[in-house]
Amino acid sequence: MTGKRRLLDSVGPHLEDPPIDPNAAVGSNIGPIVLALVVVVIALAVVVVALARRIRGLDARLRLLTRGDEGDLEDVLGAHLDRVHTLGREVERLIARTGRLESTAPRAFQRVGLIRFNPFEDTGGNQSFALALLDAEGNGWVLSSLHARSGTRVYAKAVREGRSDGALSDEETAAIKQATA
Repeated sequence: MTGKRRLLDSVGPHLEDPPIDPNAAVGSNIGPIVLALVVVVIALAVVVVALARRIRGLDARLRLLTRGDEGDLEDVLGAHLDRVHTLGREVERLIARTGRLESTAPRAFQRVGLIRFNPFEDTGGNQSFALALLDAEGNGWVLSSLHARSGTRVYAKAVREGRSDGALSDEETAAIKQATA
């Protein structure tokens, strides 16, 4: 061994690899390298233009989503969610109220019949009347008013399923028919 230490795996005389000259490697291939770099730059420019268009589209969609509200998207969406929850509670309240109205509506007076008439020849005008007020099932009452010069008399008769247990005058019957028509 002559001043240099031998490696354990080397058997023969130590040969050094010749150094790589980068200028020579690049200089001989400069044309293809420049062409490849131009292609890469053009491809990157196309990607940048496509991304810019996509960002503009996303920005327009964000403005549409926030409807011009200023602030962070998280704040705008939070406000929208609060409003959705408030509207949900209001809908539930309206559903309960509608249920109560639907359960009581059949019992409310829905059908009305009114007949005006003159029962006596000595009075002028149709001052007397028969008024039928019935619910959805034809239950209710008929109210009759007989007007005479000496006074006015009022009668009420119960009605079940469009019929009365007592005798009805022609005008009361006509008022019930008008209400059930």
